[in-house]
Amino acid sequence: MSDTLVINEIYLSLQGESTFAGLPCVFVRLTACNLRCSYCDTAYAFKEGRKMTVAEVRADVLRLAEPYQIRTPKLPLVELTGGEPLLQPNALPLMQALCDDGFTVLLETSGAHDISKVDPRVRRIMDLKCPSSGEVARNRWENIGHLKATDEIKFVMGTREDYEWARQQIAEYKLDSICPLLGSWVQPLTAEQQDTSLKKVPAGQTPISRRELAERIIADALPIRFQAQLHKLIWPPDQKGV
Repeated sequence: MSDTLVINEIYLSLQGESTFAGLPCVFVRLTACNLRCSYCDTAYAFKEGRKMTVAEVRADVLRLAEPYQIRTPKLPLVELTGGEPLLQPNALPLMQALCDDGFTVLLETSGAHDISKVDPRVRRIMDLKCPSSGEVARNRWENIGHLKATDEIKFVMGTREDYEWARQQIAEYKLDSICPLLGSWVQPLTAEQQDTSLKKVPAGQTPISRRELAERIIADALPIRFQAQLHKLIWPPDQKGV
């Protein structure tokens, strides 16, 4: 059985999101995704990539991490992102190997795929797709039962309807008692990030500004961490490899 993966890019940068925001991180971006969220800013990863073995990916990660190992052996973090990493079965042994190497491993996943087989040492950052994504029907609700305290749930919100939907799910499933919750505002896509395959925001929804989202979270005492995409504040929002 082949032990290859299709990899879009591997690079060292700062973690831009989650409770780990600001820390150095090696990103392993895998190719392919079966969702087409309206706000996706990495459509280039739908098809672009090259085959690499698990050993080759691991070697690249170790090379990029080497400068940190002298004084800070727990850094950098390593994150598998995409695309959708769980579309490729060999993402599982790769994450296991990276955990064995002593890294704190993060997984960014859409929430549309089974997370139960992921190594329990991995910190799973799982989306619950809100209505404006166009993919709300793809949420795999049974994943909630597999989440643990070290995981995180992310709501990407671009409309008032997204916010109300997220608020309802938090209350219904008591999500704040399971793991940290993240609220991420949808930053409008640049011209270069637009892709014709992306879903359209469903008709009748009202856009929400970054400020309004933050103020609603405060007013409702919602137990959620508002987050900006830190890397887009540092570098141009459509720059790759950051």
